[in-house]
Amino acid sequence: MQRICLFPGTFDPVTKGHIDIIDRAKSLFDKLVIGIGTNSSKTPMYAVEQRVKWIQDIYKDDPRIEVHGYAGLTVDYCKQIDAHYILRGIRYVNDFEYEKAIADMNRMLAPEIETIFLTCSPLYSTISSTLVRDVIRNGGNASMFLPEEVITALK
Repeated sequence: MQRICLFPGTFDPVTKGHIDIIDRAKSLFDKLVIGIGTNSSKTPMYAVEQRVKWIQDIYKDDPRIEVHGYAGLTVDYCKQIDAHYILRGIRYVNDFEYEKAIADMNRMLAPEIETIFLTCSPLYSTISSTLVRDVIRNGGNASMFLPEEVITALK
């Protein structure tokens, strides 16, 4: 059985923190699917297609990484792509509390799907897409938080 993992998120935009988690997780699985989900409580700054393209460009030479947009329950999407693992990145304790509640709900909905938490590297623990969007909206230089592919596209 192939070990397929879904890393769901909005990735709006994808940051160096996301890349850190992806790079560290990809050796743990046979395939890592980056799932750009539609979150009803968030209004994205960038189109799903743009976010998919950024991540595809970053990992164009790694056949183990796939990127797709999806809607609906994350566990339902896991079943669609035959993923038995969900990957979540943790920066701080409050992230863990929030993510554990989601993981517990997912476990009740689909006990066969395991959630894996990776803590981000200390270098990236303060980076969040929300803060990066604020910097961009207000004309600041967000390049230190973003992969080169995103910086190039935003110029």
